[in-house]
Order: sequence, then C-alpha cells, then structure tokens
Amino acid sequence: MASRLVPIRRLLALTSPLDVSNGGARVRHARFRPRRCFHGTAPRHTDGVFRGLSDNRLPMPWIEAWRLQQEGKNIASDEAQSQERDLTPKKMSDSYHRVVLPLGRDPWLSDTYINSSGHIRLGTIFMDLDALSGIIVYKHTGPGVTTVTAALDRITISHPLTEICDLEYSGQVTYASGRSSVEITCKVARARDEGEPSKPEDVLLTCTFTMVALDPTTKKPVNIPRLVCSTPEEEKIFKAGEAKALAKKKNLKTSLLETEPNDPESALIHKIWLRQLAYHDPNNGLRQPANVIAMSRTQLSTASIMQPQYRNRHQTMIFGGFHLKQTFELAFCCAASFAHARPTFISADPCTFRNPVPVGSVLYLTATIVYTDPPLLEEDGSEPKQKDEKNPVTRLHVRVDSKVRDVEHGNAKPTGQFNYTFSVPKDVKVLPHTYQEYMMYIDARRRVQLGDVQDRLHHTDSELQRLQSVENINLTE
Repeated sequence: MASRLVPIRRLLALTSPLDVSNGGARVRHARFRPRRCFHGTAPRHTDGVFRGLSDNRLPMPWIEAWRLQQEGKNIASDEAQSQERDLTPKKMSDSYHRVVLPLGRDPWLSDTYINSSGHIRLGTIFMDLDALSGIIVYKHTGPGVTTVTAALDRITISHPLTEICDLEYSGQVTYASGRSSVEITCKVARARDEGEPSKPEDVLLTCTFTMVALDPTTKKPVNIPRLVCSTPEEEKIFKAGEAKALAKKKNLKTSLLETEPNDPESALIHKIWLRQLAYHDPNNGLRQPANVIAMSRTQLSTASIMQPQYRNRHQTMIFGGFHLKQTFELAFCCAASFAHARPTFISADPCTFRNPVPVGSVLYLTATIVYTDPPLLEEDGSEPKQKDEKNPVTRLHVRVDSKVRDVEHGNAKPTGQFNYTFSVPKDVKVLPHTYQEYMMYIDARRRVQLGDVQDRLHHTDSELQRLQSVENINLTE
C-alpha cells in the first residue's frame, strides 16, 4: 500500500512552498513542475479485490464504457471479434495461478481484510477467490469468450487461523469435458517462502467454482478446450470433478422444485404444524418458548444500487465476487440478529448464480434463518436436547435470496440463492408457518445433513467439534 502513496508524496514535494530570504523577510514561492497528470487515487479496476488479482486485459474507465454502451456497442464482443478461440486440449498446470496476499507484512491491507474485532473478513476472501477463478478460467479458455460464475460448491474451514499472517491464493482448472462449463478449484493457505509448497496443515479452506463460457455476441454457451491429465493424481482429481458434475444433475431431479417431500419429511412437517397449533390452543397448556422464533421474524433485507466501481471485466455487469461478499455479510448480520450473539462461520453451502446483475440496477437481498440444529422436533416427534445444557451451541442455516430490478422497477429477475451455516453460543430454534417456509426448512435440512456426511468423510469427530466451536476461530465476518 505504501507504494500507492509515492505519486502523491512526489506531487506534494513538487508543489511545496519554497522559502526565499528577501531583505530579512521570507517570501514564499510555489514551485511546480507540470510533468505528470494529477491522480488523487491509485487506479483500481475492481472494488476491494487484492491488487495482485486485478485483471488488466481490458482496462477502461467507466465513462468510456458508458459512452460505448450509449452508442449501442457490445464491449465484450468488440474485444473478442479479432481473437479466434483455440480449442487445443490443456493440462491442469497450464491454468495454475498463485498469488501471495501479504497480510502479515503489509499492515495497510488490514483496512480491507480485518474487521473491527481483529478477525479476517471472510467475505473479502470469498471475493478474492472469485477474482482468482476468473484469472484461472481465462488461462484455460484463452481469448474470444465471455465467462460467468454459475455456482459455488461447499466451503468449509479446514484449519482455522490463530494469527494474522501472509496468505497464499492458488488454484487451477480441475475438470473440463470440452463443453461450456469448467470446474476451478481454489485454495487459501498460510504462505510459505517462495518455492516452498504449502503443507496440509497450512490449508485454511478450499472451494470449487463452476464457470460457464459464453459467446460474447449471442451470450450462448460455447465449447472450450477439454482438460487432459498427465499424472495418476490428476486423473483422480478429474474423475472427482466428473462425479460432482453428475451428482449435481441428479440432485436437480430430486429437488423440491421437481418432487414433493419424501414420507419422513412429510411426517416431520405435520408434527411441526401440530406443535404450532398447540402453541396457540387456549385449551392446551403448551406455550411457545421464548427461544422458538417464527421464521418470518428472522428476515433481514437490504436494497442497494449497483455502482460502476463494482463492475467486472465486461464493464456493464457487477463482479460476482462482490455479489457473494454482500450475501455473506448479510447472512452474518441475520444470524447475529436472530441469536443476539456473535456467529462463527462453519460453511458456505452450494450457491447458484442465476442471472447477471447490471451496473445501475437495484440489488435486493433477503436473508432468512431457515433451519436450526438442534431442531425444534426430530422425525419421531421428540425434542432434541443440547449436548451441554450449560454451554449450548446451535447451528444456524441462513438462506439469502437475491433478485435484481432496474431503477424504474419495471422488471425483476432472481439472481441467485446463497446458503451459509454459522454456530452461536445460544439455544435458539426457528419455527416455519407457511407452506413456502416448510419447503425452505426441508431444503435447508437436506443441505445440513448432506454437509454432515461430507464432513465425516474428511474429519474426525474431535476435529468437527473443534471446527464448530464458537471459540478460537479467527474467521467470523
């Protein structure tokens, strides 16, 4: 950051007054050498992204992009017209990219990456990872395409940080069949010396982005280079990506948008509904506990206009990482408001980006607590208890629904659904009332159960308990 101040310091030196003695009086003359244009701020092509991840393929001030837009020109299309697509197969190493975030060495970075409690802001890390995936995907696809973020797979903390240190961002393409979609796996780890690889215990988190390549003019999916494996380890990674792609297609067929809840889920819905009726029955002595809160009362919403500094490299659309950061921080606030306690991040569950967010549009975000663990009731109708009544811990699943409208509010489009899980040191429960809320509850319950299965495959019970603890976790906001 100190290097950014050099032009300002130099300018101040050039314009500083010069004292000249004149018969005992001191006359102050200003000196100025008009050699450089004045820049009050360092040029930035994205807002809040680490400078090492800035993409300079199409640097353009917003005013120029706006003028081209007013003239009806397609900026991305003009850039790609003279560049043909190369479909030559690529290796994983061809797209590998590594950047070190000098968080431990550069205290000025704390303005962006450290919150008021001295913890690392995970939302900013997520934004950087989306920028990293953008660099990686273009290393694989080459010029001549427009790429967009389509989905984000589950993110969990592998080894929590106990101190502020330099971080290493790295990633590469791990699955590409030659069709339009591509899987990119990114990793955040404690940075070691240049040339020294990170160790498993250094890894803070890993995540997988799914990106889709589009024709810049028609906006339709186009084929990209397929991935070829050169080692048994790469073959294993490729097959894992292929299995995940097939699992996603299978899950779409069993989603609540396609099929009704199964028998145990339907029975659970009925039991919760009966409990809800009992709470309001004057002839029943059962009353709703203070720690059981209606789902409709947990909602937290924001509306914000999308300004040009948040745009992506295509100039007229908002950067997906900024969108992700906004949803995460709203989810954090929603969890804190619900529990009246500071949440601890556990996981970012699979998220989808459905439609782009144009510059100048109004982005509406609504966060809702849709599931709590322990829940209000189990499938058999019993009330689950806290493992430690004196030190309760509850997992909160927060769903953030996103939609965008033009300023005139004539059109509205859903832009995605984002899912996060936090833990809080409270015994609190959420209670659905409407059919839509029950479907949101069941969907979140499925996500939590699937996440538990995945966690048990990668961690021991003691590790899971430590990761879900509300103490000694350095990443909370």
